[in-house]
Amino acid sequence: MAMWANADWRGSLLPAHGDVDLADYARVFNAVEGNTTFYSGIPKTETVAAWAEQAPSTFRFCFKLPSQLTHGKRLRDVDDEFERFIERLSPLEDRLGPIMVQLPRDFGHAELPALERLLARWPKGIPCGVEVRQHDFFHKGMAEQAFNRLLISQEANRILLDVRALFATPAGLDKELESAQSEKPKVPLHVLSTAVNPVIRFIGHFDEGINLARFEPWIERLSLWIKQGKTPFLFVHTPDNRQAPELARLFYTRLAERIELPPLAEFAGERQVSLF
Repeated sequence: MAMWANADWRGSLLPAHGDVDLADYARVFNAVEGNTTFYSGIPKTETVAAWAEQAPSTFRFCFKLPSQLTHGKRLRDVDDEFERFIERLSPLEDRLGPIMVQLPRDFGHAELPALERLLARWPKGIPCGVEVRQHDFFHKGMAEQAFNRLLISQEANRILLDVRALFATPAGLDKELESAQSEKPKVPLHVLSTAVNPVIRFIGHFDEGINLARFEPWIERLSLWIKQGKTPFLFVHTPDNRQAPELARLFYTRLAERIELPPLAEFAGERQVSLF
């Protein structure tokens, strides 16, 4: 998911009462999409230390590059800040999944040299994922070809933003659906793995049937990538993210019907309910 704690998850994924920390989330899911660094920038040393203490060795943090670098400076003159960011995360190095570079909606073909410069200095031991939102990168023309070639040459992963379920119906009077549709770019889905850690960001709908129908083709693709020795990352959202844990569990169950996966742990809140 895009976060490891949400008040709406109490009594389901998280305990209904008491303190909640990262360990409660990590007991069930093995990766998190770290939006906090996108909005808040380089985390404090003590914050990273707490994350390191709470997350097991099998857990993967997939942080986003701070927006000050991607949107504020548009990847120009960011070398020093980028190095500080990577250095601050160093206590988590063995637990870092793809660090994500989410680019502005108007970051186009002409700015690819700035991305190329960043990728050329990217630490070899840390996976990278890049998400573009400019429409030229989705029309299979010169811009998209140049972008894909760049990622392949630098062994960076193209982040696959799947918004088909979100936009499957008009929002109508549903304010939360309307808000989610206004925040997310309505871009086509191009399924291409440019490196060994494909990243899928599945933005779901409130309707379970719509979500399952859009996820079904992913089962085949994820199975293929895993058989090829790749390690994909799947992050699941819903319009208000209240149902995200349940949707992620449903998708995991469907995928486990196709390939061998370890059983998913019970949600803490549900386990407590079953005891009394």
